[in-house]
Amino acid sequence: MAVPVVDPSLNPTSVPDAVEPDATDPHRRPRRRPGRVDVLAIGAYVLIGVLVCLNYWVDVQHRVSSHLPTDHSWFEWLFTHGAYSVRHLENPLFSARQNAPDGVNMMANTSLLGMTIPLAPVTLLFGPQVTYALYLGGALAATAATSYWMLSRHLVRSRAGAFVGGAFLGFAPGIVHHANGQPNFVSNFLLPVIVTRVLLLGRPGRWRRDGLVLGLLVAYQVFINEEMLLLTALACLVAVVAYVVQRPREARARAGGFLAALGVGGGLALLLTAYPIWYQFNGPQSYRGLQGGVFHNWGEDLMAFVTFARDTVAGDEAVEKTIGLTEQNTWFGWPLVLVAVAALVLLWRRSLAARIAGVLVVVFTVAAIGPKVRFNGVETTVDGPWAYISDDLPLVEMMMPTRLTLVVTGAVGVLLALAWDALGGHRRPRVPAPRAAADDATPTAVPDPSGPPARRRWVRPVGYAAIALAVLPLFPRPLPAQHIDLPPHFITAGGWRPYVPDGRTLVPVPIPSNVHGLPTLRWSALTGHEFPVPGGYFIGPNELGQGVFGAPNRPTSTLVYATMDAGTVPALTEENRRQAVADLRFWRASVVVLGAHPREAVLRDLMTGLLGPAQRVDDVWLWDVRPLVG
Repeated sequence: MAVPVVDPSLNPTSVPDAVEPDATDPHRRPRRRPGRVDVLAIGAYVLIGVLVCLNYWVDVQHRVSSHLPTDHSWFEWLFTHGAYSVRHLENPLFSARQNAPDGVNMMANTSLLGMTIPLAPVTLLFGPQVTYALYLGGALAATAATSYWMLSRHLVRSRAGAFVGGAFLGFAPGIVHHANGQPNFVSNFLLPVIVTRVLLLGRPGRWRRDGLVLGLLVAYQVFINEEMLLLTALACLVAVVAYVVQRPREARARAGGFLAALGVGGGLALLLTAYPIWYQFNGPQSYRGLQGGVFHNWGEDLMAFVTFARDTVAGDEAVEKTIGLTEQNTWFGWPLVLVAVAALVLLWRRSLAARIAGVLVVVFTVAAIGPKVRFNGVETTVDGPWAYISDDLPLVEMMMPTRLTLVVTGAVGVLLALAWDALGGHRRPRVPAPRAAADDATPTAVPDPSGPPARRRWVRPVGYAAIALAVLPLFPRPLPAQHIDLPPHFITAGGWRPYVPDGRTLVPVPIPSNVHGLPTLRWSALTGHEFPVPGGYFIGPNELGQGVFGAPNRPTSTLVYATMDAGTVPALTEENRRQAVADLRFWRASVVVLGAHPREAVLRDLMTGLLGPAQRVDDVWLWDVRPLVG
């Protein structure tokens, strides 16, 4: 995510003054209200957000992501969870409506509670499909808008530069790629505000207020996406260290107030999130790490940086077969890489902000390589930095190396804004500094980086054209979507109610999991969680307390999945029938339901062989198992 770093040319005397100048500063840029240009910029972001989600809006009730349909359905289920928690005044940190009878620890999953609960009225009125599409486009646009605010208010004077940087930060290829079923990774609208507040820490006399505001923002972000908050914290740490190294005297002057405000903010955030975080790691269905450090080998392919992502106008699906084995978190394309490098070289001596952005690019690019260097889809024998990190190191054990490049995306967005700003000559006159510094020369004005007027006549248009040609190929295309049927009428119309008393479950066939049962997971999501189901798509503990995807398979669920994969019913034994009854008792089942499915015939034969003849009720096959399980 973006890490705004203040350009010393705005006011080299102190970084806080550069961010929010004192009223006595003769060069102070006054606070401004949103103007027409700001409204147009935000409106453009909203239109792009609508475009990205266009394939969903064409038929919002019957469309899911064709890239990650299971994740899409999981987040629809999450929006329903938020609405169910509000409607029934239940603890949102836990749900018993999936993985019955054990339930799901929502804090230990990507539950997005910070948005699913406020959006509960929308979900209750229009359903989770509408909420999902509305929120996805809105989160993308909101991230671009807060990035634009951060850039235009605190870093550059060019609105056009801020618009370009904000658009990139909101709709970068890696961000749009995550929009394919993972709205938690596009929910970055608080991060530019959080980082800006970090940069404000240390202002004389304002440490209490600044700390309190930061603490509230951090606490809320915990309920949106903890992983992106962690990445932002790491980026802030690197940026602060880089600043201290380059401006040690100013850093010492700010240290006391900075640390005091940081302590207040950290204390408040911890106070507000202590119980949810304790619940995440110690509550029911909590776990310790992911089994085997499953994501540790997901490092970024070096060729990914210069490749166009699938969901951009210049992208091609075919490239995924070569290097698309990991998430598309960079995929900038050659033009943007060249422009970013050129901007960094040209701004290096003039801009502290550019230097810190460059440090972030280098540090997080190297850190994202993973345990082995990958090049053009081939895993080499060269060790990467993650080869020296234990798979069971707390917190780090659950991280995916490639996602560290999302910080690189933020730094590149800042470089784009700085480069556009410099080309336009938007450089505030320097205020004489109290000391000489290598990059704070004694002259009171900064030379225009584009040179004398004669040179500016061609440097500016060439520079603008280079930036435009680098970012336009990355303009997002509508996300790919696929058709999916609604749940059976028996489910949506409430025909199941006479069969499922309180305290019992409805067992859909196939039983939901992270591989099978996508349609049946949506039965729960689209009916408001009115009945609990076994299995599901989530992360929970195995018998050793390690995190695994989905519920541990029971004999009957394993048999169902094997039959689906083979397309034929195996020879059934009395032991299979005994295990089926035992599993139904464990699930507290009262009815087993099979709707329309590509494997409907073979699944009906399997369940008939296990439970006896089925009833045809409305548009489903039904086995009332209450006489069997008691």
